[in-house]
Amino acid sequence: MPFAPSHSNLCEIRRREGRLDEAAAHGRRAVALDPGDAAGWYNLGVALYDRLEIEASIACERRAVRLRPDWPDPHFELAEGLLISGRLEEGWREYEWRWRLPGVPPPVPPAIQKRCGQAGVKPWNGRPMPDGTLLLVADQGFGDSIQFARYLPMAAALCSRLAIACSPDMLPVIRSLPGGERAFTVWEEAPPFDAWAALSSLPKLFGTVLGTIPAAVPYLRAEPARVERWKRRLDGLLPRSYRRVGLVWAGRPTHGNDRNRSIPLARLSPLLALERTVLVSLQKGPAQAEAAQFYGAAPLVNLAPELESFADTMAVLAQLDHVVCVDTAIAHLAGAMGRPTAVLLPHAPDWRWLLGRGGTPWYPTVTLHRQPAPGRWGEAVHAAVAAVTGSPPRESGHKASVLRASGRPARR
Repeated sequence: MPFAPSHSNLCEIRRREGRLDEAAAHGRRAVALDPGDAAGWYNLGVALYDRLEIEASIACERRAVRLRPDWPDPHFELAEGLLISGRLEEGWREYEWRWRLPGVPPPVPPAIQKRCGQAGVKPWNGRPMPDGTLLLVADQGFGDSIQFARYLPMAAALCSRLAIACSPDMLPVIRSLPGGERAFTVWEEAPPFDAWAALSSLPKLFGTVLGTIPAAVPYLRAEPARVERWKRRLDGLLPRSYRRVGLVWAGRPTHGNDRNRSIPLARLSPLLALERTVLVSLQKGPAQAEAAQFYGAAPLVNLAPELESFADTMAVLAQLDHVVCVDTAIAHLAGAMGRPTAVLLPHAPDWRWLLGRGGTPWYPTVTLHRQPAPGRWGEAVHAAVAAVTGSPPRESGHKASVLRASGRPARR
């Protein structure tokens, strides 16, 4: 069929442009012209996920998998559809295909594997290792590492000798957890080990379903001495009788879905209008420059230049009454610390936030505020303001409903 690949390619091009109706139309035309083309079904499934037509997306990816069983991309997209819809058991199995995606390196470099023997070391099967050393790898982005670090105590109960490979940024987070004492940041420091696992594979190994997600928070705590130091700093800087609200409005610009998940600070004007409130910017990266451009009833204090590590950020979070943020590592950090947190989500969110929920089983103190349609932040922002102030949301007519080892596939 001569025109099917063109429609399939246009489906992906229009999806990346945010023209989702056109993307879906081109995708449907592609599969109608050539039902045997796995790429057409895959691209249509991706576009339908972004339209939040999850069941239809899953059906498309299953069709692509049947046509090309060894192609990892539709397996990974199928995983995201299954996970966001709460079918975790099958979702975790498909999620393991991420290691076969183009450009994703193995979690443990082959040279490090060979140090332990000519044949290398097998992945951990989740069974007790009373006499062995288990290597765990914080393999994805900061938020993923924080989310899955909750499994470290469970792994430590099965294997008393853990070693954790992580990025330097994650070191204070990992070392604050039981079992995280032997964390390291360069492969040359890796000890001999008998099995390995990625942190992001632990939910599968522990058979996690919605009802068994380990969510006893806080499972992260700031260093007491650092908390006291930051308490003195903030008490001298901020009005003591004012509500203190942490703020993060943008993620990493290179993230594959940053145009959908990040928000200009100007869109958060309802927060800037709050009385007897001080906003504490924890925003890092280029977007932090926006903090100097906006003024309102609520003063905005930019602490980002003083935050040298996640250890500092954790100590500041411990001083705040609430946090409002987009889907970034701060959402996970605040949630893991048990801080009241309002997370602003795009219409088609990352799988971990599930569908149609105002809260999340991963973080009991987090509330979720979703776009009712792509690009529509107004309702979500007003709902987050209501969560911060404890007042009902404004009526809108709509329901507000490593060492980085892998370089996580960041389509969203």
